[in-house]
Amino acid sequence: MASTSETGHAKNVANFEDMISFCTGYGGTYNPSKISIQLPALNALRTNAITVVEDANSANTAFINATNARQIAFSTVKPLATRIVNALAATDATDELIKDAKTFNRKVQGTRKGIITTPPSIPPVPPIPPIPPATIPGSNQISVSQQSYDSIIENLGKLGELVISEPTYTPNEVELQPATLSTFHTNLKTTNTAVINATTAISNARIARNQILYAAKAGLYDIAQEVKKYVKSVFGATSPQYKQVSKIKFTKPRK
Repeated sequence: MASTSETGHAKNVANFEDMISFCTGYGGTYNPSKISIQLPALNALRTNAITVVEDANSANTAFINATNARQIAFSTVKPLATRIVNALAATDATDELIKDAKTFNRKVQGTRKGIITTPPSIPPVPPIPPIPPATIPGSNQISVSQQSYDSIIENLGKLGELVISEPTYTPNEVELQPATLSTFHTNLKTTNTAVINATTAISNARIARNQILYAAKAGLYDIAQEVKKYVKSVFGATSPQYKQVSKIKFTKPRK
């Protein structure tokens, strides 16, 4: 379900269409000299606004799908890492090698040596909040979460390289075998990269949307206010025409 802030952009576009319809209905009486509020310009702005809102919505869907896919891919990482260490401990590996493997496993689990705790599940990436133009959505939260995923990928990779270096590490379990671990690790990197790319895409889509809808003087929000002023000047503040357009609500995201 789209957030209230996300649906607010679409509502602005829909309300802008209502305003254009009223202005068109005024016929030749609606005849502003200012090009930006003339009907051809209003209709062009409406078309652009529909496009950028749809693009932002599509990018948001792609971001959600990418984060969900990554969450699924990473859901078995921590128990798998523990199984790898246990499998290594059942070989002729040296105590030092097993100790190193346990160190990487602790990093994957997110725990410190000497602290016994239940490994937490990987938290989902938080939804991106509304943004003003030219800013990155949820930059602090996403960067912290991203570092967590990057760290898991790195340390699982090191753990895999370590156990593969042990000649007696030849498990019969397919999911613990070197080839399977390599494929699993590659998939983690792929899903993580997909989220990184999706984050960039949604950020850029929102910048483009906010430019069309909320840019000073040229955006849909400010243009709508100019149209209201013009209708008021032509028909009067108490006219039914001005009442038609003045009650159409447009909202602007907080900076």
